[in-house]
Amino acid sequence: MLLHGLARSERSFMKMEAALTDVGYHVVNYGYPSRQHDVKTLAGDVIPKALSRCPSGNTIHFVAHSLGCILIRQYLSERPIDNLGRVVMLGPPNGGSQVVDKLRDVPGFKLINGPAGVQLGTGELSVPNQLGPANFEVGIIAGTRSINLILSTILPGSDDGKVTVENTKLEGMSDHIALPVSHPFLMKNDRVIKQVIRFLESGAFEKE
Repeated sequence: MLLHGLARSERSFMKMEAALTDVGYHVVNYGYPSRQHDVKTLAGDVIPKALSRCPSGNTIHFVAHSLGCILIRQYLSERPIDNLGRVVMLGPPNGGSQVVDKLRDVPGFKLINGPAGVQLGTGELSVPNQLGPANFEVGIIAGTRSINLILSTILPGSDDGKVTVENTKLEGMSDHIALPVSHPFLMKNDRVIKQVIRFLESGAFEKE
């Protein structure tokens, strides 16, 4: 199961979809209206619909980018997936993003990013920080390269232009690596795709 990020579409995962299909996975690349609802509403609507497209009885693995990762955490915090396999998160704002803290009240921010976008900060309104540790097998890939130097000035430490490496981490995670890729291109990068397949197959990343 592939779940894209905020203000993206299933097209962003086409390269990943092809690579996973080539190695034998049945891939459901699910598009959803990421800017129309809050995190809880999206998770409760999107994931059941996506799961209904999977062959019954099969192990379900997830690969998600950014907001898609938080939808998985939200859903699993409320109900289990009995045949859940492994989860790979790409650039997840698991600890929220300081970019949202800084810009959430700027005129037009909510219009552009929607109700879910304003919930991805680090403060008391942060949904990711209310969801608790992982109780499932998850590997996380963080980016360390930014193409948005303005946003990177808001972010403390190493970042991918949207999320710091530190804030991608999640208590209970199985593995974590950082690669020199920017946030918008994590799902299209050859090294990232290779590491996604490695984790799905073995439960660990290949250390570079």
